[in-house]
Amino acid sequence: MTVAEPPISEEQLLAKAKKPAEDAMRLHPYYRGKTQTALRAIVHDFNDFAIWYTPGVAAPCMAIKDDPELVFEFTSKWNTVMVVSDGTRVLGLGDIGPHAGLPVMEGKAMLFKHLGGVDAVPIMLDTKDPEKIIETVLMLQPAFGGVNLEDISQPKCFRILDTLRDQAEIPVWHDDQQGTACVTLAGLINAARSRGQAV
Repeated sequence: MTVAEPPISEEQLLAKAKKPAEDAMRLHPYYRGKTQTALRAIVHDFNDFAIWYTPGVAAPCMAIKDDPELVFEFTSKWNTVMVVSDGTRVLGLGDIGPHAGLPVMEGKAMLFKHLGGVDAVPIMLDTKDPEKIIETVLMLQPAFGGVNLEDISQPKCFRILDTLRDQAEIPVWHDDQQGTACVTLAGLINAARSRGQAV
């Protein structure tokens, strides 16, 4: 016979709910950010800089000039996305601005890396002008393989997404649109499979 555990009190539930915020306030300044740049290539000594930087790097540069698609083979562009936000719709916090939104975008970059192996760079834009956001993303796209738009208020988020998907050379994803749709579709597929339905 099992003994029933006593019910959790309201105070215990509130303390449990507050714990992540308390830990966040302790750990964010401890680590001073959640992401960093790490080298993929190995540097044994200063001679290796002749390969990775000058003069050796001129050879892949010229190869990419002749065949632009080689940028995905010769650089990290193939596995790097920008996480772009203006901080106008951050979580449930609303318009808190680009500085206050940075911890969330670092967290998003952490999710990309930890869960998908994708390198992500948080890009916080100090503008609410959709045209400037579009222009900035288009100017940055040579260095990135994809764009994740994050926590941008509506209705401008729809225009930004549609324009970038039309004009950008790289894939563009808006987390609050395609992300929600993807999770919803995955849930429907899993529900159908659990009921023995063909998908």
